[in-house]
Order: sequence, then C-alpha cells, then structure tokens
Amino acid sequence: MHISFTNADWAVLGGYVLLLAMAGWLTTRRGMRSEDYFLAGHHAPAWLVAVSVLSTVQSAATFLGVPDNSFRGDFTYLGGVLAALIAAWIVANVLIPRFYAMKVTTVYELLETRFDARARRAAAAMYLVGRIFASGARLYLAAIAVSMILFLDVTPQHIAIAAFGLLVFGLAFTFMGGLNSVIWSDLVQVVLYVGAALVVAWTLWASLPMSLGEAVGALGPKLALVNPTFDLSAPWGLFAVLTGVMLLNLASSGLDQDITQRLLACEDAKKGARSLYASVWMSLPVILLFLVIGALLYLHYDGGGTGSFRGEKVTVFMYYILTEIPPGLRGLVTVGVIAAAAINSGLISMSAVLVNDLYRPFAGQRGEAHFVRMGRIASVVLGLALFGMAILSYYWQRYADSALLDFVLGVMAFAYSGLLGVYGVALFSRRGSSASVIAAFIAGFLTVLAFQPYIIDSLGLPAGMKGIAFPWQLVLGTLVAAAVCLSVRGQAAGKGVAQSAPSG
Repeated sequence: MHISFTNADWAVLGGYVLLLAMAGWLTTRRGMRSEDYFLAGHHAPAWLVAVSVLSTVQSAATFLGVPDNSFRGDFTYLGGVLAALIAAWIVANVLIPRFYAMKVTTVYELLETRFDARARRAAAAMYLVGRIFASGARLYLAAIAVSMILFLDVTPQHIAIAAFGLLVFGLAFTFMGGLNSVIWSDLVQVVLYVGAALVVAWTLWASLPMSLGEAVGALGPKLALVNPTFDLSAPWGLFAVLTGVMLLNLASSGLDQDITQRLLACEDAKKGARSLYASVWMSLPVILLFLVIGALLYLHYDGGGTGSFRGEKVTVFMYYILTEIPPGLRGLVTVGVIAAAAINSGLISMSAVLVNDLYRPFAGQRGEAHFVRMGRIASVVLGLALFGMAILSYYWQRYADSALLDFVLGVMAFAYSGLLGVYGVALFSRRGSSASVIAAFIAGFLTVLAFQPYIIDSLGLPAGMKGIAFPWQLVLGTLVAAAVCLSVRGQAAGKGVAQSAPSG
C-alpha cells in the first residue's frame, strides 16, 4: 500500500487539534469545585448531553467496528437500537429519578444506601475494571486507525505507539475543564466524524459502476434487518437483541458512570431522561450510515466494484480511506477517525468514580481544589491502565478471531453482568448483603471469563462454549450474579432503603 499525506491533509489535522484546544480553553473555569469538574455544575443543556452520550456510546467502535460488521455480515446490528430504546425507558423511569433524588455524584452511591459503604466501593471497583476493559478495547480500535495513518500497518509495536499518542491527546483535554470541556469537545467530535462518514459514503457510491437497483440486488441477504433465530452463536439474532443486547444497553445507560455522569450533568431528572431518549434516536441514522459504508465497501472490493483489497478485514475501512480518498478530503476523513477515537470521556468518568467512591471517604476534610487535583492524577493512572488493556486487546482479539464490534461489546460483559445482577437484587428485593454483593461481582466476572477462547483452550473446557455469543454470555453472567447476591438474607440498609426513593 502506497500513500502519502499532502500539505492539505496535514493542515486539516492541525486545524482539528487547534479547534479542540480552543473548545477546551473556552470551557475551562478557574477555581472549579469537584461538582463542576465531575458533573459540569448540573448546568449542561439537555441537547448537548444527548450529543455527548451519542459520542460516548459510539466512538471508534462505530467508526471502525460497524462498517467491519456489515462488510462481513448484514444490517442486523441496527436492531440494537430497539434494545437501546427499551433500556432507555427502564433507565428513565427507574434509575435516573432515584439518582437525582439522592443527589449522587456517581451511581454507585445507591448501593451504600441499600447495603453499606463496602458495597458501594465494590461496585466502583467493578466499574473501573469493566471500564478499563471496555475503554482499553476501544483505544485498541482507535490505535488501528492511527497506526495505519502513520505506519501503514498494524504491528504490535506500531499499535503501542499509536495507542500512547491517543492517550496523551485524551489526557490533555481531560485536564482542561473536566466534564464541561469533555462534553463540548464531544460535540465537535460528533460533527467531524459524522461529516467524515458522509464524505466516505458519497465517495464510495460515486466509485461504483452500478445503479441503485443493481447495488441492492448484489447485496441481497446482506441487507437483512432481522435474524429471527435462537442460535446462541448469533450476537445480533432477534432474541439475543431483546435479551442480552437490551441488558448491555441497560447497564451502559444506567449503571455505567461513563454515560450516567452525563445524564446527571443535566438540571433535573426529566432533562436527563430526555437527553437519554434523544441520544438513542440520534444514533439510528448514524448507525445506518456506517452500516451503509460497510455494505458499499463490500460492493467496492468483493461485489463487482473496481477496488482490490488483500489486507486484514479489520483494516478494510482505513485501507480505503488512505488509498482511495482524494488528498485534502483524506485529511478530513482522518480527522473524523481521530475524533471518533477520543478517550477523554472515559477518563473523566473513571476518575470521578476513583476519587468520589474510593478515595474521598478516606481523605478526610479536604478542600475542593484537592479533589479536582486528585481527579487529574487519577486520569493519568487510569490512562496508563487503558494503554495496557489496548495492547492486551491486540492479542486477545486476534486469538478469538472475532469481529471488531463483537469484541469491543463483548468485553463490556465482564463488569456489566455483576452490576446488572446486583442492582436487580438491590432495587427489586430486600435480600443480599455487602458480602454477597462482592461475591456476585466476582461470580459474574468469572462466568463471562469462562467463555473466552483462551480460557476454554487452557482449561480444556468444551469447545462448544466458544460459539456462545457475547449477549448470551451477559445473560448467563447476570443470572449467576443475581443468584449469588440473592443467596443471603437482607441486611439493614446503610442510610435508608433504596426502594423508598422516588421513582418518577
């Protein structure tokens, strides 16, 4: 593969860095309180929060993973929007009102009310482990793109260099203005990566020597929207979408601080719920756009188009961008890739949990400036953990030979299974204790771990377990975690029972 960036391409990249730096500087406030740094002072506009949630949910997983998904398969991933709508209704009516009523900074404070401080700290630790897995995997996807831009390949050494560069970039914007800076930069990034995707889709379509009818005929079954199957190996089958994928979205929007931190930045619960609904509806055309890109890439390379592709499937989208997009536009599209790759949103949410749930209870009486400073230090420590996970993901994804999107979503099940099981018990029963909460988190994690190909091969487990898709792994992990948490009779609540909190 032979490419070269022109001066116009580099100028576009430089302009993007300058634009983000300006956005971060303009939204930085002096003398911030921890509430300002972690929750934007509860004054973030609902529409902006919706855009920020959209950016956080999709990121590099959408920009690279969704085209890869439709290039390999079909459009059944779009069914995930239905699962997201069901999950959003549950979160908006059950969880968000409770969080606002309790005036929490992180969602894990609810478990301190229901059980005690140990349960809250266990949930915070479980979230951090899960978010390191999930955000580290996303950083790996982003590093694929940057490695191809810089080195034209995806070797382990170049993936490491690209991941470290993205980490430094993300830390810079996290340091500036906390959550307020992050959500405004999210707006810039969404506009850029959606704009870049439109450019790619138009360029791809213009290059195909066929009419719309011929393209539809050539794609045939690849345009399928629903796969009504019980097949445990089909991650986007209808029943997997309505169970495991719905649970994935429920945990993502209501129990994952990365998303709920944005919803809690609104003025009240109604605006938080409105932001969540809006983000789901906005995701529909964006996901469809990237699915169309994958289908057009299939037509371009494998379905009678003029292109020729012999590289790894994980690089097909970047290969097209770097070899066939015209100079100047190539820089714009590359900016879109890097915008989708931003990790600052994950860093600010993880630092909020580390500081408020794990550090603050033992810090004693300290000024607000101290906790803002600790939040920034925590971002650096957590960033290094993400870097390590990105390197691990390179080998993990190749060993599992899974599609990029399935891999990134699958690693989220490690933490989500325990969180879903524990919160289900906490909200809808009076059983469980802090000890059973901790045991449930461990049980959920180990259940998902048992389905990983490397573990199956190492322990000589039945080979058929490898074929069980990540939504069903999440369902099983959640059931195991809930059973473990329910196994103990209820204890006295720490500050009152969570069920008594207003629900809407």
